[in-house]
Amino acid sequence: MAAILACGPGAMLSHRSAAALWGIGEEAGKFEITVRRTSPCRRAGVRVYRRPTLAERDVVERNGIPATGLVRTIVDLASILEPRRVERVVNEADRLGLIDPPTLRNEMQPHRGEPGVKPLRALLDRRTFRLTRSELERIFLPLAKQAGFPLPLTKQSVNGFEVDFHWPDLSLVVETDGLRYHRTPAEQARDRLRDQVHTAAGLVNLRFTHEQVRYEPDHVLSILKATRRRIGL
Repeated sequence: MAAILACGPGAMLSHRSAAALWGIGEEAGKFEITVRRTSPCRRAGVRVYRRPTLAERDVVERNGIPATGLVRTIVDLASILEPRRVERVVNEADRLGLIDPPTLRNEMQPHRGEPGVKPLRALLDRRTFRLTRSELERIFLPLAKQAGFPLPLTKQSVNGFEVDFHWPDLSLVVETDGLRYHRTPAEQARDRLRDQVHTAAGLVNLRFTHEQVRYEPDHVLSILKATRRRIGL
């Protein structure tokens, strides 16, 4: 709070300092402060960002301390941190129930064109998009063929559950998940039950995300090849 007061009216925690206040990141070596004016503010141990046009919606009080709002803070972090660190911030915000990725993606709209938005949107697009059924089959089936598998059955009922891809002669099922983030407890419980039932029935059960199928085909292919060797195909 002393650093904020030292920078005068309109000062607030921002960037990594605001993230630490929100509980979604670690404090930087220096306090990071935003001031809503153009006049300079120089203090030892303080990094100051001068942003006189910062919108009122981006300013909050958290635990009695002026700070940038949650979405503003995450966008700011995306402008200065590498993607893996930004992803950890998004994960932590989701885990704490502060904001989930689809909501964050929607609430970024007022910030379009600002630094940080493009890399953050690229990260969120990979995590929140969902392949259509035809797109999924178009991308996944060639990978299965390349791994040495015959053509599977699709959308079959197996052990009381609809599965995405099924090789009955090989006792193999492959499931895909549309969202990496923020599956509800009910969805997670159903996924666990489904996997347990398939395993108890003697099936080899693989689960990939749509993100992996679309963006990480080499990983999917390596898992499929290892599975083929395991089952002796």
